[in-house]
Amino acid sequence: MSVSPVKRQKMESVLDQLKHHTTVVADTGDFNAIDEYKPLDATTNPSLILAAAQMPAYQELVDDAVAYGKKLGGSEEEQIKNASDKLFVLFGAEILKRIPGRVSTEVDARLSFDKEGMIQRARRLIDLYKEAGIGKDRILIKLSSTWEGIQAGKVLEAEYGIHCNMTLLFSFAQAVACAEAGVTLISPFVGRILDWYVANGDKKTYEPSEDPGVKSVTKIYNYYKKFGYKTIVMGASFRNTGEIKALTGCDYLTISPKLLAELSKEHVKLTPMLSVKEAQACDLEKIHLDEKAFRWHHNEDQMAVEKLSDGIRKFAADAIKLETMLKVDVMS
Repeated sequence: MSVSPVKRQKMESVLDQLKHHTTVVADTGDFNAIDEYKPLDATTNPSLILAAAQMPAYQELVDDAVAYGKKLGGSEEEQIKNASDKLFVLFGAEILKRIPGRVSTEVDARLSFDKEGMIQRARRLIDLYKEAGIGKDRILIKLSSTWEGIQAGKVLEAEYGIHCNMTLLFSFAQAVACAEAGVTLISPFVGRILDWYVANGDKKTYEPSEDPGVKSVTKIYNYYKKFGYKTIVMGASFRNTGEIKALTGCDYLTISPKLLAELSKEHVKLTPMLSVKEAQACDLEKIHLDEKAFRWHHNEDQMAVEKLSDGIRKFAADAIKLETMLKVDVMS
């Protein structure tokens, strides 16, 4: 017996409803969370891998990565770098066994201002996936949305057919430059934008529709859809489920296990807030940004400048912590 759409709506959780309008991505390196919430894609970053690598359940992956680094030999620094890259790929490969889509694997944030360094490291990661029997179509390489990162993404997409996910994206200028570079996907941050406004302004709470992070992603989505850019908009870094619900209809949303759990337990009607039709009717004007214009427009956004540099520092710090952990094993 078929269930009427109205009745099904009552039975479905907010998470299940969200999946009708938006591609849900798990923002985690924890396999159990991926098994539980069954996202299409998954994203990782140095902070998530560091947290997962310290769990006893994943010690075998750490051991395998260390053994790989030792096998390749070279200096202690080279062994640790190779072990670190291998660990990212081992986590990615395990995640891919659990999802039908793609996994995002991040290039070292310390290369954020080194275009050639990012291209080289991205190609290395793709080679490691290939050794594991995984094609590049199932991988998104994550790059910082600096000017250099965006240009690295442009080269990787156009010359090597490597799909890129531009992360640490906070300004409209970054979004425009990514669209013009023709990258596969961007991850505009929501929660970290809210954090900045709460810390630096008089207002400490926002309704979801007035949340500065939600408004930022909405503007980017509308701009992309109005002018026909193919780049996927994936809202990221959420602080609460209200932000997620306010972006229902966005191409993709990458969500932490904690918030996935909250959405799965909630049973209210979810209304799409973003749509291509509404985006095409908006009054945004098309702009072009060369390097000078990009740097100026990005620099005009104090929040974006501070959050981009802060994000790079935090990811770099966690990459160093991960290498320190691996160093103990490499030297043993």
